[in-house]
Amino acid sequence: MRDENKSLRQQQIETAAYALLEQKGYAGTSMLAIARKARASNETLYNWYGDKQGLFKALVTRNAAEVKALLEAELASDEDPIATLQLLGPKLLTLLLGDRAIALNRAAAADPSGELGAAISLAGRETVLPLIVRVLENARRKGQLAFEQTPAAAALYMDLLVGDLQIRRVIGRVPAPSPQSCQERAALAVSRLSDLLNDNT
Repeated sequence: MRDENKSLRQQQIETAAYALLEQKGYAGTSMLAIARKARASNETLYNWYGDKQGLFKALVTRNAAEVKALLEAELASDEDPIATLQLLGPKLLTLLLGDRAIALNRAAAADPSGELGAAISLAGRETVLPLIVRVLENARRKGQLAFEQTPAAAALYMDLLVGDLQIRRVIGRVPAPSPQSCQERAALAVSRLSDLLNDNT
């Protein structure tokens, strides 16, 4: 199959997976049901993704791909770390608070096996957070931020940026944020991070 055709089929399969995930939850969504909804063969799904957990891990990975690519590019070019955080913030908020991420998290919360939650953690947080840590360490090296414990600094940044917004989105208490509100919240998070860390030195 040509690459462009495979990419299109993958998009159709993954769209079907999200639709079924919202309707039936993780436990109630089968590879066969996804194949039928996407009008693909069950064999194709197993060949491409391995199993259901592999398919949903691919969804999480694809959802986080833009943020991961941005961080890797910024780190490779040794851009200004604070500018990187300012650029990252809105994209990270859009990722974490977008409809697809919320659907995945709602399904993970209702999945007694813990499989989906593990996939989200591995392909999402455990992939992106180490890159954020590297950005913060670069900021410390360049004298822009002052802190002793990098994990604590990263946790503080995420608390300032996201706070309880994701859980409030998951339980349906707030709508998806606008691009402008993401920009404003991201800028405020960087400003407060700098104030809190540098005031403690």
